[in-house]
Formats: sequence, structure tokens, C-alpha cells
Amino acid sequence: MPLPPEEPQIHESAQGPSVAPAAGRVTPTPRPVPGPRPAAPPRPGRPGPGVRPAPPVQRVPPQAARPAAPARPGPPAPAVARPQVQLIPASAEGALDAAEEAVDLLLDTGRAPGEVLLLTTGDPHPWAAHELSFGAASYWAQHDAKDDVFYATADSLERASGRPVVVVAVNGGPDAALTGFLPRALAKAGVLLIVCGDPQRVDGVLGTKG
Repeated sequence: MPLPPEEPQIHESAQGPSVAPAAGRVTPTPRPVPGPRPAAPPRPGRPGPGVRPAPPVQRVPPQAARPAAPARPGPPAPAVARPQVQLIPASAEGALDAAEEAVDLLLDTGRAPGEVLLLTTGDPHPWAAHELSFGAASYWAQHDAKDDVFYATADSLERASGRPVVVVAVNGGPDAALTGFLPRALAKAGVLLIVCGDPQRVDGVLGTKG
């Protein structure tokens, strides 16, 4: 005799939508699946996502903001010392002798001969007259060599070069010529100008009376 077909057993784990839960059992509530967290609101004072902070403002120190002070002028250049002027009283006839004595004293005290120039306002010195008799070329060649005392007249002052010491013998010539000659002789002197002549005439030109 054929067996009756077995009834299919329904397992508890295979629950369908139309199967009611068994009596007396509580169906657990399904837990929500965690999803992506919402972005946290930006904190006060901080930029949100995608916003780059602005670079900090560079503050200029007070010293740099001030304009540079103008450069102070350097010390003034030292004034050129004026040559010393020495007056030896002498008449027109004795001025040349006084000038020669002044030259001898200079050489005796250590002054080199090539540092001395002797000028006459009247007749030339005998040495100058003698050397000029051989020609002007040889005469001025000795001037350029600067090996010895050089003697010249007031007329040749422009050609003569300056020397540390200039000695002037006021042995003649008008006062008007002396007025223009003595300042130029002073310009030729490096450190000392010695004038042998009438003090009244010399003082009126150079103002040596103190």
C-alpha cells in the first residue's frame, strides 16, 4: 500500500513575508546600518573645507617704515695754509745784500738750495746777469734742474716755478709794479716768503704790520 507523502517541514530560519511569527516569541528589531557621518559644522574661527586660509599680513617694523635719514656731510676739507711772510727792513740799495744774507741763513739751517728762489724788483742779481749772457736756454735749464738757488727778476716771475721759500729783494721799481708783484710772489711760495725792503712799502701791499 503506498505511503502517504510526508509533509514538508518548515524551518524557523526560513521565514517568508506571509509567515507569522510563532506565538510567544519576540522578533528582534533590525539595527540600522551605519552610513557615512555628516560633516561636522565648522568651528568658530576656522575655515570650512575647501577654503584656504589667507596668508598672514606682514607687518613692517616701525624702523623700516620710516624714511632713511639723509647722510651727514663729512668733515670740511682742511683749509690750505697761507705761507708765512717775514719782513726784513732794508733800503733799496741794501735790499739785495739783505736777501743774500737771508739765503745764506736758510742754507745754514738745513734748507736745500733747490728749495729757494730769489727775486729782484729792480736790477737782476749778478748771478742771473752772468748766466743769461750764455743764453736763455742754459739759464732756464738750471731753473728746471732745481739743483741750486735760482735768481730771477720780477719780469720773469710767471715763468719761474714755485718753491718752498721765496726771497724778494725790493731793490727798485715803482710802487704800482710792487703792488701787483708781491701777491704773485706770495703765491709762488710754499711755506715762507721773505721780503727785504722798505717796511712802509711792503706793509701797504701785504699788510704784514701786526
